[in-house]
Amino acid sequence: MATILWAEDQRHWIDKFSDCLLNTAFDDAPNQLIVLDGVQAVQAFCLEGNATPDLALLDARMHGDDQAGFTVSQSLRKRWPDLPIIYLSEHSGTQIEAQAFSLHSTLDFIAKHQRNVEQVLCWRIKALLRQRALSQPSAQTDCVRSGPLQIDLVSWDIYWAGNKLHNPKNPRRALPPTPRKILHYLVEHSPRPQTAAQVARALALDEERFSNAAYRQHIRTLRDAIDNVSQRTFSTLCKQGLGLVTAGDAGSYRWVPPSEADA
Repeated sequence: MATILWAEDQRHWIDKFSDCLLNTAFDDAPNQLIVLDGVQAVQAFCLEGNATPDLALLDARMHGDDQAGFTVSQSLRKRWPDLPIIYLSEHSGTQIEAQAFSLHSTLDFIAKHQRNVEQVLCWRIKALLRQRALSQPSAQTDCVRSGPLQIDLVSWDIYWAGNKLHNPKNPRRALPPTPRKILHYLVEHSPRPQTAAQVARALALDEERFSNAAYRQHIRTLRDAIDNVSQRTFSTLCKQGLGLVTAGDAGSYRWVPPSEADA
């Protein structure tokens, strides 16, 4: 469950954004939305001993006060120094936005009037929550990293440059489990080439059914999945000897770590 604290003083904006904030699956569980009207309401909330929200969403100007959002930000930072803060404001492109970034450590400033603002807001919230989860000490030990590639060993979600990989034949579905396991195995044994037989034994697959052709198909699925989030640059990297590299003529593959700059 993602708990979002939202400081907002205008009812029509609350009506506009509440549905997407409550119904978007930020972490595969129901969300909690705490809407507070103005500076005093937020400051009282901070003093009441409430649990830490996952993220704060702030209107920059409330009840005619251009500094209201910043005052709220300072109160939240004092109570929860690492709390991610996003501004959702009608004052994008003004000095208020400049001040939010330069003096108040906001992570994002979203204009309420922009096109597809509900989707944009949810995309940004998802990204911030994902970055926050990956930065937690407990998550660090459960995550394999190799350049732009990250494998979450708890959820088994895989990311390339922060973008989650999906089934290339159906982007609404997750990447199939066998390619995910193969990728993890190759990364763990990088840069040594691995044959189909080695992979089958390591992953407890049926060696008679896990042929070179099946291995090749899973590698193709992985390359296509990363291509889909990298604007098709990953296949080019592979041909240059980085990433998922074909090794010799024996049906072997290996993982050659690319750098962050290659993503």
